[in-house]
Amino acid sequence: MNTYNELLQTAREFLNKNGVADADLDAWYLLAHVFGIDRADFFIYRNDVVSQEKALHYRMLIKKRASHIPLQYIIGRQEFMGLEFEVNENVLIPRQDTELLVEEVLKICQGKSVLDMCTGSGCIIVSLAKLGSIKTAVGSDISIKAIELAEKNSKRHNVKVNFIQSDLFDSIVGSYDIIVSNPPYIKSADLKTLMPEVKDHEPRQALDAGPDGLIFYKRIIDDIKRFLNPGGYVFFEIGYDQGEAVSNMLDLSGFVDITIKKDFSDLDRIVHARKSFL
Repeated sequence: MNTYNELLQTAREFLNKNGVADADLDAWYLLAHVFGIDRADFFIYRNDVVSQEKALHYRMLIKKRASHIPLQYIIGRQEFMGLEFEVNENVLIPRQDTELLVEEVLKICQGKSVLDMCTGSGCIIVSLAKLGSIKTAVGSDISIKAIELAEKNSKRHNVKVNFIQSDLFDSIVGSYDIIVSNPPYIKSADLKTLMPEVKDHEPRQALDAGPDGLIFYKRIIDDIKRFLNPGGYVFFEIGYDQGEAVSNMLDLSGFVDITIKKDFSDLDRIVHARKSFL
């Protein structure tokens, strides 16, 4: 029989031994998840003996985390833009960096039609529909399993989003005021350098962007003008070293007002541009 405190300390040691980043924090999050307690509860009841059944469940989840399965996949959720999203191994885990992309779109999206390409969990388009007073919301992804999860997340937040299974523009019809995308942008050769949580567990098709990391930007920019209204905007999340390359592609395609936005680490993170009215 174990107390809350004993269980937590053992879990911390086990995760640290197995090289898990943020081991102490993850041990706590899983304890709170399994036992439904907050910090105040823990300090009050930390020397109480815990349920044996729940202790076994907690140890099972700790073993999963020790094998470098991401915490978010284990608990099945991730917060993004102050909203909670369901996540699983079929979608990329929403990152804080991507909140910057949403914040930039929120500045100009009111009353506009928006397409979110490579939608994954739907975190971008659902957040825009929830927070941005947009006119119409569409999300697309090549993965039907991603689409199914994104639909769950739109229902969870009571917003109307039309999700479409599509390989980029293949099944897209109509035109939009804004097209936003966080496509795969990791160079194939760089995948092996990523943390085990990412390279071994997040979907490869949401990460791998070919030898130069730019294949999806090229494909999107080649076709995007047909789906943008005159004066319409495109917003991309990019890798830290891709600002110049993506900006040049947009320039060569005739886009104007091309802007690179840096993240909180002062690295290039967003590129946005506007289709000419001419």
